[in-house]
Amino acid sequence: MTESRKPVVTVLTAPNEPAPPGIDAVKARAEVRFACDEQTLRDTLPGTDVMMVTDFRTEALEAAWPVADRLRWIHATSAGVDALMFPALVNSDVTVTNARGIFDRTIAEYVLCTILMFAKDFPQSIRLQLKHKWKHRDTERAEGKQVLVVGAGSIGRQIGRLVKAIGLHPHGIARTRRGTDPDFDAVHGNDQLFDQLRHADYVVIAAPLTPQTEGLFDGKAFAAMKKTARLINIGRGPIVNTDALIKALDDGEITGAALDVFEEEPLPEDHPLWQRENVIMTAHMAGDFIGWKRALTDQFLENFDRWHSDGELFNLVNKEFGYAG
Repeated sequence: MTESRKPVVTVLTAPNEPAPPGIDAVKARAEVRFACDEQTLRDTLPGTDVMMVTDFRTEALEAAWPVADRLRWIHATSAGVDALMFPALVNSDVTVTNARGIFDRTIAEYVLCTILMFAKDFPQSIRLQLKHKWKHRDTERAEGKQVLVVGAGSIGRQIGRLVKAIGLHPHGIARTRRGTDPDFDAVHGNDQLFDQLRHADYVVIAAPLTPQTEGLFDGKAFAAMKKTARLINIGRGPIVNTDALIKALDDGEITGAALDVFEEEPLPEDHPLWQRENVIMTAHMAGDFIGWKRALTDQFLENFDRWHSDGELFNLVNKEFGYAG
């Protein structure tokens, strides 16, 4: 950033969401503005050079886009950037970065946890405990089972490393096949997905939401899976067709599912998924750890330092594909 003019940074948050912790550190080098919806964004966006977006579901930016007259860089404080990939932004010269790396380890820990919960039948143990019932059962061994990670990016790599550490066999699905990979037994191309679904004991969705992945897991995909397989979705809800998933669970095409993301969030109280004992559900929190909001701001600040000194930004998003890396 070579201009003598003080740059303008607009922070777009969800309504009623407080300012990101630590954002005041930017104020020494930039004018910081705040917006929470389309109207406030229309007021703050003119003259803005940089945006930090903490509301990854927002449609406000697309609506207010015509008044963006100086915008050069948008940073999303999320790994997924699907809500930002509207045509005008994709076709513009505006650089987009994301929060790749912040949530990788904690999401991988979540995946490992759910695999072990399934193998050791912890959901049933918790239900029995609440009923004060003593019921001995034999449970499965996790070691030796195959885990198919659909989306072999930075999050997928962490998942591969953790599950491999306890003796599972991770395979990945990526845009292109990789000959060798230190974190997976093998990485297959997208065109091999259905072939690989037939071998997996656990199928983990770690892919971004793109036009190619939306609705990818439908009735055909579930029919291709082993009847003993479990699905784990920590990617994006719309990658899974919920009605097809419920039917697959009810028909015994797969044995269970662990879901952190859903097509509709929050999940309605009367949704049929709540009633299924072979489903583990959490409220879109797989990657959130104590202090995650400050970690996101610190990552933005590191990139802002680079931008301010005309350095190279990291976590650049390929706008054509909709993800970083």
